[in-house]
Amino acid sequence: MAIATTEGGFRGTGPLSGLRVVELAAIGPVPFACMVLADLGAEVIRVERADGRRAFEQWHRELDRGRHRVALDLKDADDVAELLRLVDGSDVLVEGFRPGVAERLGIGPDVCLGRNPALVYARMTGWGQDGPLAHTPGHDINYLALTGALHAIGEAGGPPVVPLNLLGDFGGGAMFLVAGVLAALYGRASTGAGQVVDAAIVDGVGAMLGMLVGMRSAGQWRDERGVNLLDGGAPFYTCYTCADGGHLAVGALEERFYAALLHGLGLDPAALPDRDDPANWPFLRREFANRFATRGRDHWARLFEATEACVTPVLTADEAASHPHHLARGSHPAAAAPRFRRARAGLH
Repeated sequence: MAIATTEGGFRGTGPLSGLRVVELAAIGPVPFACMVLADLGAEVIRVERADGRRAFEQWHRELDRGRHRVALDLKDADDVAELLRLVDGSDVLVEGFRPGVAERLGIGPDVCLGRNPALVYARMTGWGQDGPLAHTPGHDINYLALTGALHAIGEAGGPPVVPLNLLGDFGGGAMFLVAGVLAALYGRASTGAGQVVDAAIVDGVGAMLGMLVGMRSAGQWRDERGVNLLDGGAPFYTCYTCADGGHLAVGALEERFYAALLHGLGLDPAALPDRDDPANWPFLRREFANRFATRGRDHWARLFEATEACVTPVLTADEAASHPHHLARGSHPAAAAPRFRRARAGLH
């Protein structure tokens, strides 16, 4: 079984150094989750199709970093045996098949854990391993739609707005999968036993909606788009268009940040209505929009840069890549996160 190294190579350092992960090639949340595990130091071996086909190769090039690769035909008995031998010496297996597919291929959790009882068998789906929709195809947008998350995103009076695939595939999917794998590994350290991790995008996104559900229960959230505190409805937590067509993001939630916003805009707080009353939000929005429309984006960005107003320019991808903050940290684009450093002995 010949193993090749992907572009970028395998790092072999970090908190998960020494951990071996077998990734059964998929799209979306599976490669992202395995990229995170590789960035944390794990050795990730991706099992790809023997015919050389790689779905969405250009889309996933960045997600492919830090891997070893092996090509196997999982419909061939000899290649399945090769995979199972690889699993025997591994800590984690990650798959993103529809429910039942891994079992039909002879590589389901019962088979793999029967051979390697310490294995963490991680499964990534949109709908979960069971339930009425378990075998139904879907994508990020569909999972968001059924959780209630998509309904909450968008401008007042307009249709829902798709938040790229960040919320479902990567937030509610991949990162919950990684959390499940790490939790299972922690449990294995004391019990010696592996387990199956059932990560579903609908479950992860549902968990992420906890604060919104709490606000709704407290009567602080309406089931309308663009009229609430954190959905762009509040005039002090939204985006504005500038004279040059650029945009600014305003996040002046706290009182002192709001005061800094008014100061920067040259507005007298005493002349403005109470911002805590949503009935006053349309008036405040017009006032702020008129002020921001008098200057270009970069003018306002420079003016607010050293203040507590929480005002930042809305950058394009190219602009973000060259922003001084990202350059100073080496954090853009798509750099590994989080970062680690060892505490110095005796430091209090």
